[in-house]
Amino acid sequence: MKINRGIISFLVLAFLISVTTFAQTTKHTVAKGETITQIAQKYKVTPYDIYRLNPDAQAGIHENDVILVPVAGKITVAESKPKPSASKPAMHTAVAKETLYSISKMYNVTVDELKVANPFLSEGLKIGQVLKIPGGTAATTVAVSETKPKAVEVTRGATEQSAAKSGSVSFHVVEPKETKFGIAKKYGISVADLERQNPGIGQNLPVGYKLSIGATGSAPARTETVAETRGTAERSEAKPKPVTTEAITPSTDITDINRTVKKTGYANYEVKPKETMFSLTQMLGISEEELIKLNPTLKDGLKIGMILKVPGKGSMVAETSTNKSFEDLSKTISGKDRKQLVLLLPFNATKIQGDTLKTLATRLKKDAFLNMTLDFYSGALVAIDSAKALGLNIDVRIFDSEESKLSSNVANIVQNNKLQEADAVIGPFYQQHAEKVADLLSKNNVPVISPLSKESGKPYANLYQAMPTSDYSKSAVFNYMISKNGNIIVVSDPKKAANREFITQHFPQAKFVELDENGNLNAEKLKAMFVKDIMNYVVIDSERTGMILSTTNVLLNEMANQQLQLVIIEPNETLDFDEISMKRLTILKLLYPSLTRENESPESVVFENEYKKKNKIFPSQYATRGFDITFDTMLRLSQDKGFAASANDDKTEQVESKFDYAKKEDGGYINKGVYILQYNEDLSVKEAN
Repeated sequence: MKINRGIISFLVLAFLISVTTFAQTTKHTVAKGETITQIAQKYKVTPYDIYRLNPDAQAGIHENDVILVPVAGKITVAESKPKPSASKPAMHTAVAKETLYSISKMYNVTVDELKVANPFLSEGLKIGQVLKIPGGTAATTVAVSETKPKAVEVTRGATEQSAAKSGSVSFHVVEPKETKFGIAKKYGISVADLERQNPGIGQNLPVGYKLSIGATGSAPARTETVAETRGTAERSEAKPKPVTTEAITPSTDITDINRTVKKTGYANYEVKPKETMFSLTQMLGISEEELIKLNPTLKDGLKIGMILKVPGKGSMVAETSTNKSFEDLSKTISGKDRKQLVLLLPFNATKIQGDTLKTLATRLKKDAFLNMTLDFYSGALVAIDSAKALGLNIDVRIFDSEESKLSSNVANIVQNNKLQEADAVIGPFYQQHAEKVADLLSKNNVPVISPLSKESGKPYANLYQAMPTSDYSKSAVFNYMISKNGNIIVVSDPKKAANREFITQHFPQAKFVELDENGNLNAEKLKAMFVKDIMNYVVIDSERTGMILSTTNVLLNEMANQQLQLVIIEPNETLDFDEISMKRLTILKLLYPSLTRENESPESVVFENEYKKKNKIFPSQYATRGFDITFDTMLRLSQDKGFAASANDDKTEQVESKFDYAKKEDGGYINKGVYILQYNEDLSVKEAN
């Protein structure tokens, strides 16, 4: 494995400075619906501290943005009471899982008073909205301190513990998938004690809720500070969704299916194709009479997709599979011909050559695009090392594309470095520059892989879009529903005219529910569109809380009579609020498209461990993307048939992404690798089959 490092000497210096600079900070990937205030509360810092490191964040943050958060050793907290202002109303920024009721209790006002002060609430509460609090005062607030002796140390697992032996109160911040029983057991107290000390908690524990832990229990023996585990924290907060599992449907492509049954309490089980009452009773170890007693609707017959109450806890059936439709290209490597791979990455070194170490460190704090580039590059380096370990016969050359939205140096790089002789090129990042490289190399038919852009792209025969476009993600959901011979019903908000036009043009079989004169759902018209004995996929294309609630209410009430599943075709932040409970989404098995998946395979663990060993933190989404794109490309280059033929023939899956290139009608290729995922009632997520 030969690497021409050209710009690498600069990068090594920059990356070392980056690691040194971040020694007292951590990189946080913004989760869906998160606000600066919420992030500041998680890390026990002030919003000002975050804005100081991320000036651009003052203009707003979005899902998957990467920001810096200060972590200065042990962080301590102490409670203090705020001083209410009599001259002007208080302001409150809504965060995920808050409700009008919880906010009203926080400030000692009524829900009606909140609605009068904030007329826009008639459309429902949304993440990031700033509410006026009329004459209200908050009960308590948390002030950050680093010196007070009775403070609480923030420890691994988002827990905040005080010394139990001293009789003081400690705290615990709820993580995804934690239960009351598990938390109570950790601190040596009973569930009743936990509920008594936290009267505000309901049946379910909201993620991020801060629990008081009395002196009854003892703290866990081993603690690790946030500084020691910043990588773990970044990874868990960036992706708070449940663990991904795979839904198994009998198929000729599926082998090695294993099922294990647990019998403590009750669980939900989805009826699979070809299952019978006899096969279910044999698998569950109960009689047919017992199963019908738990599920009276079974008297009318067993149907595919029914959700049954069965003995067990959580997910009744744990299934694993090997899908033969994915090719393992590492098993068919050919080393006969030496190949050449080129990476064009936007380091923009010329802009910072005059920077001192101090100014470069400042730039690394502020320049999100440079950080994304370095993350992608660091993931690509792990892929190159992995390829070297496999003995791939490839030379890798890396160049600085010097790109911005408006300009790049790719034409000079192509002309002066004989890129016409390359076997594949990854990059640049911006779509228009990737198209320029594809144009310059089209006569030589050199594959150019656009790694990050979701734009549809111009029809160059040698251009490969590694990221599915937004329209393709939507199409993937509809194609899935059509493949299941489902009845597709769309509840479309009048504001979603572009989506309505897209659906009407490409999927005319989808039926739209007629709304009333005020743009609200007519429940009877929706129910009249259901079809018996087939799956009715109800696509909710609205961000209005009222419309989502009214639609899901109809579906929940009709589940006993119809086969129903809720669907969204693009991200919807409204679903993060407590007004739309997670329970109803899991019961309705929310179906949605995703470009990535959670992966706990041995290969994924190896990648994460190698990355952490090299960079002292867990990989970000861009680092993982850098690995996936680079490693997948190198494996395809190492096949006897070459990259182009492999891209045409072989469907592959790497750490987080899958690659299923298909030829577009107007020319070029697009990755069809979209995961269709759905919620389970045990709060896990699985790939729909």
